[in-house]
Amino acid sequence: MSSPSAPAAMSSEPIAPRPSSTTTTADQATIGKSLVIKGEVTGSESLYIDGRVEGSISLAGNRVTVGRNGVVSANINAREIVVLGKVRGNLTASDRVDIRSDGSLTGDVVAARISIEDGAYFKGGIDIRKGGQPAQQKPNGEDKSISSPEPAVIGARA
Repeated sequence: MSSPSAPAAMSSEPIAPRPSSTTTTADQATIGKSLVIKGEVTGSESLYIDGRVEGSISLAGNRVTVGRNGVVSANINAREIVVLGKVRGNLTASDRVDIRSDGSLTGDVVAARISIEDGAYFKGGIDIRKGGQPAQQKPNGEDKSISSPEPAVIGARA
């Protein structure tokens, strides 16, 4: 007569912890299609923009997604920035910037990683920095970070 061992589900830790990089709709605020915001947007949660925003967006440590209907005229500072709509402004991401195939970005990018899908529109400079750290100078005065001195146009379309 052996007693059955306790199932793993009885432990105090969750079976499958949710990865911290995954954002569910419950963890994310939304600016709908018909909304227009002019001014400064700050906070401590992720944001999905499907409307129009003019000004500045600062959500350090979170994700900002510009939806297909989104039109943003603002500098954006966040951990991760995904562009599906239109953005005019500079992007600063501590982790990554993602410009999807229908996305359009006119402005400079400072990020640790960048992804530009085929068909996306991008005009601006790129500065790759580890973890959003400021650029460090080499002894000869050259910038250690990789940057494009001239604006780049990728997949230009009307």
